[in-house]
Amino acid sequence: MIDYITSNLWLLWSILVFVCLILELSSGDFYITCFAIGGLFAIVNALLGIPFWAQVIVWVVCSLLSVRLIRPHLVKRLHRGGEHRVSNTDALIGRVGTVIETIEPDGSGYLKVDGDNWKAVTDESQTIRRGEKARIVSRESIIVKVVRVEE
Repeated sequence: MIDYITSNLWLLWSILVFVCLILELSSGDFYITCFAIGGLFAIVNALLGIPFWAQVIVWVVCSLLSVRLIRPHLVKRLHRGGEHRVSNTDALIGRVGTVIETIEPDGSGYLKVDGDNWKAVTDESQTIRRGEKARIVSRESIIVKVVRVEE
C-alpha cells in the first residue's frame, strides 16, 4: 500500500485538492481554495516525477502565492457592491405588495410581499383598501410603513 502511494503521489495531491474544495464550501473565504490551487501545481510535479520534498515546497509556494495574488481578486469579484447590499427586512424597502387586510390611517393592516404577510401602517389620510397595491417606504421592527401605489 505504501509503495503504491509513493509511486502515485499525484493521487495523494488529488485527494488533498478535493478535500480542500469540499471544505471551502463551508467556509466561503477562499483561503482553502488557495491550498487546492497549490495542490494542482503539486499534481503536475508529481506526474513529472519530481521528488516529494520538492512537491511539498511547490505546494506551499503556490498556495501562498494564490493567497497573495488570486484570493483578493476572487473576494472582490464575489463581494462586488457588498457595501451597499441590503439584507433581511431592509431589503423590503421600496418593494410593492398587495394589501390583504385594509390599512386604516390610524390603525394597521396587512400587506403581502413575495408570499410573506407583513403588518403595515400608513401616514396617508385615506384608507388603503384590500387588493390595492402599496409600496414599503420604511420599517420599524417587523411593522412596515406603506404608501398607496397609483396604477
